[in-house]
Parts: sequence; structure tokens; C-alpha cells
Amino acid sequence: MAVGTQGAVKLLTPDEVRGVGIEVVLANAYHLMLRPGAQVVEALGGLARFSGWDGPTTTDSGGFQIFSQPELVRVSEEGVRFTSHIDGARVFLSPERAVEVQGAIGADLVMCLDECLPYPVERSRAAESLERTLRWAARCREAHARAGRAQALFGIVQGATYRDLREEAAERLVEIGFDGYAIGGLSVGEGPAVLREVLDWTAPRLPEGRLRYLMGAGTPEDLLAAIGLGVDLFDCVLPTRNGRSATAFTRFGRLRLRNARHARDDSPVEEGCDCPCCKRFSRGYLRHLFLAGEGTAGALLSLHNLRFYARLMHEARRAICGSRFASFCREFLAGLASGGSAGE
Repeated sequence: MAVGTQGAVKLLTPDEVRGVGIEVVLANAYHLMLRPGAQVVEALGGLARFSGWDGPTTTDSGGFQIFSQPELVRVSEEGVRFTSHIDGARVFLSPERAVEVQGAIGADLVMCLDECLPYPVERSRAAESLERTLRWAARCREAHARAGRAQALFGIVQGATYRDLREEAAERLVEIGFDGYAIGGLSVGEGPAVLREVLDWTAPRLPEGRLRYLMGAGTPEDLLAAIGLGVDLFDCVLPTRNGRSATAFTRFGRLRLRNARHARDDSPVEEGCDCPCCKRFSRGYLRHLFLAGEGTAGALLSLHNLRFYARLMHEARRAICGSRFASFCREFLAGLASGGSAGE
């Protein structure tokens, strides 16, 4: 899922995003409730119409964004009080309010309010936080049922990096009953080995008949590992953020377009890629645009990176259907390793 935090994938139009094979866009309820306001989005037709996106939409409740600025946040059983990063206004977000806000925004897939902890964290703190998150999840489920909206509601598995807490969280969320299950609290500095260990504990305890969503993980290596453990949905800012900073994802590692070696390079970012960037423009031209400060460069490379990820997911799905996912992963990862960081 492409990240469109403010209701837009940075530098790109909806048609461009759709054109490279992206089917779902993720926006953030925290940001949209602060600006322009959930009621404004609702009055203008809901998130899809508001943003001009003709496909499914998702919103994160804002838990990660709120807890990424801990000096501005106060947590209680009732919910979260925080200071707006825009104008300093004091804002309160309860589990019920999180459901109400996302209902007004009108995304197709919405999230429970959860508490996202930093890494590392003591077990006692993680256990206390998990209990609160589970109580919040039950309140979100009740509020969602009362509202009677058609949106799918996902519970979020927390528990830091403690196996017993992760397993307990998964089992208790399944008891509450959600349309799908997200795995949160990862990609916060724990490293790929720990991330995969936590997934190995958690994913098997989530129902096979419900979507499993790994929040925020984004390297190709992590995505393939997670798919192998049964995860279905992903979002991450890496494709577009790296695109804007002159770094491309390719099958042979990352390519850094600002490097002098590309100044006279007439080849595309990636041979064989069918994205608009690779079909028309050279590495030398893109390097020139980045050095000249032209925003077009970031847009073109963002398109390439999104296409790279869309192709990766399509090929992984095709490999699963053909009962050759393990060999596909070996070949893909060998290609990444052979090139290392392709631009260095």
C-alpha cells in the first residue's frame, strides 16, 4: 500500500500511482483530523473522492505518529491527550473518537487505537501497555459495531519483543474478533532479525481467513520474509522517501543517483523495468535533475520505486500460486546480494 499520509502520495497524482500497479493508498487519521479535519473530508465526499483515488483506502489511527513525539503526549485509560504539531492545540483522542474520526474520513480499512512503544522497552512497561491496548481494542470494536459503518476494522497486535506478550495479544484480539489483524510496534529500531522472530511468533496465531497486515516494514528482504510467514499487506514510506532523496530500489541493490559515476550514464535506472521513469529517462538525466534541485527527479524516481515494489508483490503472489515461492525468494535475494548497494 502506497503511503499518502496527508491524503496524497508525495509528488504524484492518483493516476500515476495507479499506473505503476499500486492498488491501495494509506492515509493517516492523526494528520487528517488535525488538517483539514475529519468533517471536512467527510463533507467533500470521503477520503477516496476527496483525494481523487479510485481504489481502496486505508487509515492508520495515528497511534504511531502520536507516540513518536512522547514529550507532547499523555496517556491514560480514557485515551491520549497530545499537543498538535501544527498549532500547539491540545487534542484528546479516545478509542471511540479514533473510530469516529476514521468513520468520517471514510477509509475502507481502519485501525484500532493502540499504544506503540519504543525499542527497547522493559517487559513490565510492555505488559502494562499491552493490557491497555487490548482494552482499547475492545472499546474500538464496540464503537465500530454501534456506528454500523461498512468499513473493515483491524485490531493491532502489540507486545514489544516479548514472545509471551505477542502470543497473548494475538490470541486475545482473535477472541474479540476483527475483520483483519495488523502487527504493529515493529520497524522501530529492533533490526531485521528481531522483526522476523516476532513475526514467526505472531503470524501463526492469526486466522488464515483474515488479512494479516505488517505495519511500517518496507525493505524487500523484510517483505519477502514476512510473506513467507503468511503476511498479506504492507505499507512503508521507503519507496517514495528514497525516491525523493535520489535512491532507487533495483534487483541488484540500491542505486544512488547523485553519485558522479552516473553523470554520463545513458542507461535506465533498471534494465527491463517498465515504469515511466525507466522507459524514457537515463541515469545521467536524473542525476542532473537532482543536482539542479528539480522536483521532477523525485517524482520520477518515486514512480520507479513504487513500480519496483508492485512488481515484487505481483511476482511473489505468482510464485506462491505456482508453488515456487521458496526458489523465487532465493533467486531474488541472490540478485540483491550480488549488487549490494548498486550506486556505490
